[in-house]
Amino acid sequence: MPVSLVFGASGAIGRFLLPRLLAAGHDVVASSRIPRTSGHERLQWIAGDLYESSSRWPAADIVFSLGPLDGCARWLAQGAEHYPRLVAIGSQSINTKSTSIDEAERALAERLRQAEQTLAAAADAKQCEWTVLRPTLIYGAGLDRSLTPIARFAQRWHIVPRIAGAGLRQPVHADDIAAACLDIANASNTAGRIYSIGGGEKLAFGAMIERVRASLSFATLPVPIPMPLVRIAASLARSAGAGAATAAAVARLGRDLLVDDSAAASDFGWSPRPFRPDAGAWTPPPLP
Repeated sequence: MPVSLVFGASGAIGRFLLPRLLAAGHDVVASSRIPRTSGHERLQWIAGDLYESSSRWPAADIVFSLGPLDGCARWLAQGAEHYPRLVAIGSQSINTKSTSIDEAERALAERLRQAEQTLAAAADAKQCEWTVLRPTLIYGAGLDRSLTPIARFAQRWHIVPRIAGAGLRQPVHADDIAAACLDIANASNTAGRIYSIGGGEKLAFGAMIERVRASLSFATLPVPIPMPLVRIAASLARSAGAGAATAAAVARLGRDLLVDDSAAASDFGWSPRPFRPDAGAWTPPPLP
């Protein structure tokens, strides 16, 4: 049976990928920065950090990199042993933040671009078949920094800000990405490719927030916040030196952040679910 090494295993995608790997008969070595234990006989947790040269990693047939892409690229380039197959998660931020008004966001986009190039070159040199996924906004495990904070704010205050952003979004469930990782690992035609992937539904930012509100198991009050007021608040925060990233996020509310994932559909059957979250989407599922 194959041995899979999973970096970032305790994150959003990892919480769905680990059970899928075990169900598929894999022996799994799961990595996280803190020590963990498992009750599953074919799952071993190890503590390690891809940014630390002292960390040691076991042999494996497949590596799934679910954490920061630059960490994986650095590890691969600086002396990793031979691994036959690598599936890594990048981000659409490589495109959406490349022209941001926030310097830190532009730097992030550039780090992602450099990481992809480093990973591809290092993997090719080591004769490792690699694939990178660039997902859109990820949800479903209660660990994201986009939609889950809105759900938690609503839980505390029982109100949901209604911002009528017209820009279209494609939120993608972490479990759909986990399924794609496993599909890709078994598809030789995906080697050496970078795929953009989005969720199964395109909807306006405001409609997306309304779906979040509808998913909650308690009553909330929608509070309309006019876009001019949102822009003024973001501009004031930026002028005060405290909100460049917030101002950049507000500037994107009117932009469509969509991807063409037809190549993913053709090559490995990408067919994600529509955005219909339930209350469980905002709570982390247990680790196996």
